[in-house]
Amino acid sequence: MARRFSAPYQSEPVSSLATWARNLAVFSVVAVVVSILIVRFGFLEMKPALATLFGALACAGLSILVGLGAFVAIWQNGSRGMGLILLALLIDAVVLAYPAYLGLQYRKLPPIHDITTDPIDPPRFDALARLRTGDGTNTAVYAGLYSAEQQRLYYPDIETVELDVPVQRAYEVATALVAKRKWTVIDERAPQLPRRIGRIEAVARTPIMGFREDVSIRVTPDGEGSRVDIRSSSRYFESDLGSNAARVTKLIDDINNAVDNAKPVVKKPPTPAKVQAKTVKK
Repeated sequence: MARRFSAPYQSEPVSSLATWARNLAVFSVVAVVVSILIVRFGFLEMKPALATLFGALACAGLSILVGLGAFVAIWQNGSRGMGLILLALLIDAVVLAYPAYLGLQYRKLPPIHDITTDPIDPPRFDALARLRTGDGTNTAVYAGLYSAEQQRLYYPDIETVELDVPVQRAYEVATALVAKRKWTVIDERAPQLPRRIGRIEAVARTPIMGFREDVSIRVTPDGEGSRVDIRSSSRYFESDLGSNAARVTKLIDDINNAVDNAKPVVKKPPTPAKVQAKTVKK
């Protein structure tokens, strides 16, 4: 019978390092969940809230180190605890997988946080400006030429949406999509004479951490049609890891699809039946 099932092996003590590795891994899960709740619901300012998250991730890293030390100890003295080590490493891998993915995105994507379909004249943050004045927040002023150039290189498909529908209809489509996404609307102004420009300012949240990212939508007439410009900007951090570009791209696609699906189908008039010429017998 294998040694791990033998009576002498079962009488060996469980490695204390293996137990510590398991306990640290479980604690890191609890700490990460608590940290996410703190950030999402704003129980602390952003910097101390993120400090609690980094502490939780550091706990998971410490669990890995302790687990490796426990593995060496078990290999040398034959004590038990291999199952606890494997469990700890599995929990640590789950906890650190998403932060590792974000780290790769940080190295891969440009360090910008302000995305717009119109870098020359981006939609303004008027009502949202007062929400971007706290400690550590990004300014409401557009990020500028460097951000526009990086956006052009990495996200060349983000452009103004040109629609073959009146400005009022385009504004209604944009409003409906904002409501569908459950963004918090801060201000909205329907297109009215004489300028007939519609504006929507709203706050979106990232899926996991709930970081606030501000969105401004501008709808302007363009002859018989209309133009929709979008701006999405992170309220915190210099790099958004691609979240604003993904939000703008998805909104552009949804606006185009909503307008295309709502277009009436023009039915062709039925083709009249051909009348056969009568043959006149002479």
